[in-house]
Amino acid sequence: MMFRRFLSFLVVGAFLMSAAGCSASLESQAQDEKLDIICVSFAEYDWTKELLGDHVNDVNLIYLLENGMDLHNYQPSAKDMIQISGCDLFIYTGGESESWVDDVLRTETPDAGMHVIRLMDAIQDSVKTEEYKEGMQTSYDPEELEYDEHVWLSVRNAEKICDVICENLCELDSSHAQDYQKNLADYNAELDALDQDFIQVTEQSSVNTLIFGDRFPFRYLTDDYGIDYYAAFMGCSSDTEASFETIVFLAEKMDELQAEAIFKIENSDDSLARSVISSTKKKDQKILSLNSMQSVTTQDIANGADYVSIMRQNLDTLREVLH
Repeated sequence: MMFRRFLSFLVVGAFLMSAAGCSASLESQAQDEKLDIICVSFAEYDWTKELLGDHVNDVNLIYLLENGMDLHNYQPSAKDMIQISGCDLFIYTGGESESWVDDVLRTETPDAGMHVIRLMDAIQDSVKTEEYKEGMQTSYDPEELEYDEHVWLSVRNAEKICDVICENLCELDSSHAQDYQKNLADYNAELDALDQDFIQVTEQSSVNTLIFGDRFPFRYLTDDYGIDYYAAFMGCSSDTEASFETIVFLAEKMDELQAEAIFKIENSDDSLARSVISSTKKKDQKILSLNSMQSVTTQDIANGADYVSIMRQNLDTLREVLH
């Protein structure tokens, strides 16, 4: 955490040094009558895009992690900070990985009337702490756990957050408020249908526990539908090498539960999952991947990726074992 905050201060310094040289770009931004909306990560970008609907090309909608960089490793550039300081609406998650936001908002002076949405505030009492589960490898003190920032992996949280995004869009662009409210109603209906599909799959399943040979960022999702889990690491863990004890524990759980598959997250190395499988009695279980939406690129979006489609892919994957 101290290293991350040190990096934040370095970036703030770079911003202050470059501010004078960027006056021309700020002038041109001031002449642009479009709303400037900045979203740090994919889910909030996609939700905003859906609520804007036909008006999406009438705003400057910016996705900061468009190159697929993981939220846990991102630090803003001086350009990012300049864009944030002049935007009309800034949306971020608000977890420990985004501690740099506090430094940015404290150091620079946002435009008057700038709206800020922190997802963890939007869901209020639904925020959870990181959970230590039996068998996990962690350097955390279980009594000093951080808040779990993966709030977007709950369809029910998505509805709450979209309500807040819509409220802000209506305040910033009241002339199109009815359009935004209609888009919200249509999108919430789509999210409701997705939620019901998750309920149907999980309620009809005799399997109730997942095994993750990886980090586990899906607590919001599993808690919504009463699914239990065991995992190698917590969702925000920086650990990558599991101990022999962790591998054996997960393998024994797979044997005990007669698990047909072990899970990992997208773009993650499957070596740990393979090690767990090789330590089981059967040694032939599948390795399945769930998408935590932490590395979605603009190319993925151009190819049709959106929040609902990714969550439906996750549902299809879960359906393979929840039967």
